[in-house]
Amino acid sequence: MTVVAPLGNATPVPAAQPQRIGVLLVNLGTPDTADAQGVRVYLKEFLSDPRVIEDQGLVWKLILNGIILRVRPARKARDYQKIWNTERGESPLKTITRSQAEKLAAAIADREHVVVDWAMRYGNPSIRSRIDVLAAQGCDRLLVVPLYPQYSAATSATVCDEVFRALADMRAQPTLRVSPPYYDDPGYIEALAVSMSAHLASLSFQPELIVASFHGMPQKYVDKGDPYYAQCVATTESLRKRLGLDAAKLVLTFQSRFGSDEWLQPYTDKTIEKLAKDGVKRIVVVTPGFSADCLETLEEIAQENAEIFKHNGGEQFSAIPCLNDSEPGMDVIRQLVLRELQGWI
Repeated sequence: MTVVAPLGNATPVPAAQPQRIGVLLVNLGTPDTADAQGVRVYLKEFLSDPRVIEDQGLVWKLILNGIILRVRPARKARDYQKIWNTERGESPLKTITRSQAEKLAAAIADREHVVVDWAMRYGNPSIRSRIDVLAAQGCDRLLVVPLYPQYSAATSATVCDEVFRALADMRAQPTLRVSPPYYDDPGYIEALAVSMSAHLASLSFQPELIVASFHGMPQKYVDKGDPYYAQCVATTESLRKRLGLDAAKLVLTFQSRFGSDEWLQPYTDKTIEKLAKDGVKRIVVVTPGFSADCLETLEEIAQENAEIFKHNGGEQFSAIPCLNDSEPGMDVIRQLVLRELQGWI
């Protein structure tokens, strides 16, 4: 026998809202201010992430709080001040990532049920805050796009960690997708090749070789199974093939090492120093692991490594801008997003 319970004064269920899809572009992060305090807050969050520094034991905490956060912020703040967007009061990474989101939104504006936003893994705007905003706009599906061409646990995976933490506090979770790395995507390789060719054509000199510099990583992370190194190699090999260059003309290196552990080699700064000492006078550096210009490209490569090259006998040095929000760069992001939204739009 079927029993039907009386409705009585039951509260009516709200009508379902039209489905909307959120797209969240995420990059690494930036201090809120270009001073020691702003950098200190940023570094504490960044270096307290066990994906970045895997051993978060007592020794590391003593080093971090007793040495690094006392000494490093003032020095890094001076570096940030060299590249700071003073007009907007923010780092170039924040300016560019915002523009990427705005241009992506404009490019897919015909899909009115898709909402585009952006966030930083460390610093502001936080991933949690932007997921809350997208949920408040009725997004019950979410595509997260880590803006790292090559995957690593210290970049892409920690974005996912933070997304999952945010979703863990939500009763009505959106359905989630995360875009994959695009290190050897033909559109990405083509965009890099077009950008590089345009930059080379604009120079007053012909480089003897090109250095492809990727962000570094402790060697032990790769030894434990991180695919980052293999994907950097794949990107470089695809670029060599597309541009018709051999390994002597497009050299793979790794920058931004930190601490005393062995990092992925060859090191960018040591390579550039040796090239200059060996008599190379003209080089160009490209940074295919960065989707947007930031401290590591604008200060470390374009200024610090340029000085290393010239101090050791080099004469002409040029750093190729990242794809940023350029037309080729936006084509890569747009195509990636539309591909990953298949079945939802």
